Amino acid sequence: MKLFSSKLLNWAQIAALALMLSLTLSTAHAANPRVAMVTDLGTIEIELLEKMAPRTVENFLKLVDNQFYDGLIFHRVIANFMIQGGGYTPALEYKPAPENVRNESFNGVRNSRGTIAMARRADPDSANSQFFINVQNNSNLDARGGNAGYTVFGRVISGMDVVEAIELVDTHLKNGMAAVPEEPVVIISVTRL
Repeated sequence: MKLFSSKLLNWAQIAALALMLSLTLSTAHAANPRVAMVTDLGTIEIELLEKMAPRTVENFLKLVDNQFYDGLIFHRVIANFMIQGGGYTPALEYKPAPENVRNESFNGVRNSRGTIAMARRADPDSANSQFFINVQNNSNLDARGGNAGYTVFGRVISGMDVVEAIELVDTHLKNGMAAVPEEPVVIISVTRL
C-alpha cells in the first residue's frame, strides 16, 4: 500500500508540474497583445511585439481601440513585396492620423515574410497609422548602420492565406496612386483578442 501511495503521489506531482508548465507557456504567449484584422477577403490575426516596439504598439492599439482602421482599405498592393493599408477610405480619401510615432526600427526585428511594419515618409519619425504586411523577406527595409528602416511591430500568426489573396488582387493607377486594387479590399474591423 505504501508503494501505491508513493506512485500516486509522483503522478500527482507530475500532473501538477505539467499543469504549471502549461500555464506558464500560455501566459508567456499571452503576454503579447493580439488583434484580429477582419477584411472582406478574410481575417488576419496579428501578434504585436510590445517589448520590441513599445511606442509603435501603443500607437497602433490606440488607433484600434478608437476604431480608426474600421472601413479603411489596403490601398497599395505590390506582389512579391507587401500590402499596405491604414490611411485611405474606399473612395481614396486620406484619413489623417492623430499623431506620429518615433521610429523603433533599430529593435533588431527584420522585415521578413509575415511581419507587419509601419509605413512612413522620408522622415524616419513620420509613421502614424499606415502599416504594411511583408509578403516576402524585405531586408532592404531594415535599419542598417545609422540609417533607420521601417519599424516591425508584429507578425501574422494566422491568416497568411488572406494576406496572399490580397497580394494577388488586380491593381491599377488611380487618382495618381500606383498599385491600388481595382476592387477595394476593405478592413471591416480591427479588434483586440
